Amino acid sequence: MAKRNRRAAATVPVEWGEVRGERVAYKSGATIFRQGEPCTTTIYIETGSVRLSVVSHAGKEAVIAVLDGGTFFGEGCLAGQSVRTATATAMSECSVLRIRRQEITRKLHADESFADSFVSHILKRNVRMEEDLIDQLFNSTEKRLARTLLLLAQYGRTDGRGARCRKSPRRFSQRWSGRPVLVSTSS
Repeated sequence: MAKRNRRAAATVPVEWGEVRGERVAYKSGATIFRQGEPCTTTIYIETGSVRLSVVSHAGKEAVIAVLDGGTFFGEGCLAGQSVRTATATAMSECSVLRIRRQEITRKLHADESFADSFVSHILKRNVRMEEDLIDQLFNSTEKRLARTLLLLAQYGRTDGRGARCRKSPRRFSQRWSGRPVLVSTSS
């Protein structure tokens, strides 16, 4: 197994909302975990952004998600997934909290409000994945590109972190494709 590119400082166990975990800092480009490694933790991104990608048996790589701070990933361990199905790579300097499967299961059973927010996160991710699949199956290349660019720019976020665009998503997509198209930016 290849050595991970972690920051030189040792990891420090932390108490996070009564969840025991390990805070780890990664430099941009560092591998957080690799496809095929044991799946024993759920990871919460505190700061920075992370790219999830998969590699086919033929060696073809695809980016399946770009995640920002405030999101979980690696939840497959809670459903009995034994190995990672994707590779997670830091896209910028980031700090993550690694929470062992047993600890997050305990917290989900003990804290109703934590369980509600975690389930809400999972359901929002599921809706987003369905939209992405539908987009891939039925939309033109231009429309998919416009939607991807809007999602990466975080267009329409209400917390002030997203990009501001002078044109509507419809006008933006029309500029790229030459015709008006319907662009869904819900996430």
